[in-house]
Amino acid sequence: MATFGTLSDRLTETFRNLRTKGRLSAADVDGTVREIRRALLDADVALEVVKDFTSHVRERALGDEVNKALNPAQQVVQIVNEELVRILGGEQRKLVFAKTPPTVIMLAGLQGSGKTTFAGKLAKKLQKEGHTPLLVAADLQRPNAVNQLQVVAEQAGAAIYAPEPGNGVGDPVSVSKAGVELAKQRQHDTVIIDTAGRLGVDEELMKQASKIRRATDPDEVLFVIDSMIGQDSVNTAKAFLEGVDFTGVVLSKLDGDARGGAALSVASVTGRPIIFASTGEDLDALEDFHPDRMASRILDLGDVLTLIEQAQQAFDEEEAKKVAEKLANEAFTLDDFLEQMQQLKKMGSMKKMLGMLPGMGGQMKQQLQDFDESEIGRTEAIIRGMTPAERHNTKILNGSRRARIARGSGVTVTDVNQLVNRFEQAAKMMKKVARGENTGIPGMGAMPGAKPGASSKRAKKGKKQGYQGGRSGNPAKRASQGDEVAQEQKAGSGFGLGAGAPQPSETDLAEIQKLFGKG
Repeated sequence: MATFGTLSDRLTETFRNLRTKGRLSAADVDGTVREIRRALLDADVALEVVKDFTSHVRERALGDEVNKALNPAQQVVQIVNEELVRILGGEQRKLVFAKTPPTVIMLAGLQGSGKTTFAGKLAKKLQKEGHTPLLVAADLQRPNAVNQLQVVAEQAGAAIYAPEPGNGVGDPVSVSKAGVELAKQRQHDTVIIDTAGRLGVDEELMKQASKIRRATDPDEVLFVIDSMIGQDSVNTAKAFLEGVDFTGVVLSKLDGDARGGAALSVASVTGRPIIFASTGEDLDALEDFHPDRMASRILDLGDVLTLIEQAQQAFDEEEAKKVAEKLANEAFTLDDFLEQMQQLKKMGSMKKMLGMLPGMGGQMKQQLQDFDESEIGRTEAIIRGMTPAERHNTKILNGSRRARIARGSGVTVTDVNQLVNRFEQAAKMMKKVARGENTGIPGMGAMPGAKPGASSKRAKKGKKQGYQGGRSGNPAKRASQGDEVAQEQKAGSGFGLGAGAPQPSETDLAEIQKLFGKG
């Protein structure tokens, strides 16, 4: 994530220096803690949070859990990860819904923090989860705030209550109260009240926010904080906590190039959990905040769980099964490939998705930055420039056809050739995986439970021709090698597990086969 880029790089470099040491001395620990402290201060983390964090890390790093560890460097990384999770709030906290609808959610924060945009994002997210939100335009101070909320509501496909034009006209307390009553009448189960902000904390702002809270009795008061303004946002959060109080925090603009101090400080300083993180301008760019996953991203350990969740939302299970069957039967075409690309685009930015994979920092960071998102658009243009027959069978693509496709899609013939070659190679490899054959990729063998494919047939053919698989020609030695192979087969498995390791159950195998559309 862009906000934690520099911090992540510095922490990763610090831990890399530890890995060369078989045992950590007190001086090694102190040096590591000193580097962590500098990295956090440079990231604009609040000083009180930095002191608390580093003292906990030092105390634990000098304890028995590290001294007795086989790999002390990994143990220190684990400690830092656990302490990051702690200052980010510990466990995930979700929205609390009222037992009797509607659930009233009031938004608070300074002007420009992203409250109005977040209101639309939250409305869209709640609709996907089966709720019926009503947006209430109670920001009647900022110029065109009501119009902005109306536009956002239309984009999100959500209902809105905006009886006043705003721009200084109207009573926000009356509008908020009337909005809750309207939600009850029209059976909206959620009300999202967008309140006014100021350029800074002042008495008038606090009074208005307090009146709205008393008038509507919200179930949640969410403080929207701009992740890009550093420690100032922490001071603002303290002021709102004392003046209005809030139940949860929303981090906006986490995709920005800021240092991330607010995100690492606010939960610890205010004692209120972070509930949502806004990671882009698009209305779909809103994530539930998971402290453990965010800590993993900061330490370049990846966030595979979030990636899987996004994939599950974007990909249709039935379609995935059909594609797996087509791969196994050599019926996978460029039309299918184009459809898969469309589903992949629903997940959002490729850079963002790749950034969730472990180890994408350090040397991979520059390659990730250089990744060209527009390449996906060019690939789509090339495929759309083909006739249905050409998409179905790439073998008919002769020179003149490829030249025509290149002219029509605005690329070179070389680009067309590269796409066709990549597609054919990928389809060939995926066909092997779907059929349960060996792909030739290290660590990626045949699927367990699958029928023997071409690779096993070739092995049988090799035996008939006298190929011994590297075994000795001496009968006595060959017999002893046979005993060793039998012992290995008895101890191991298709997953590469050794003796005594737990073997996959029939249920596990069935689940794996389901992923490939079998069974």
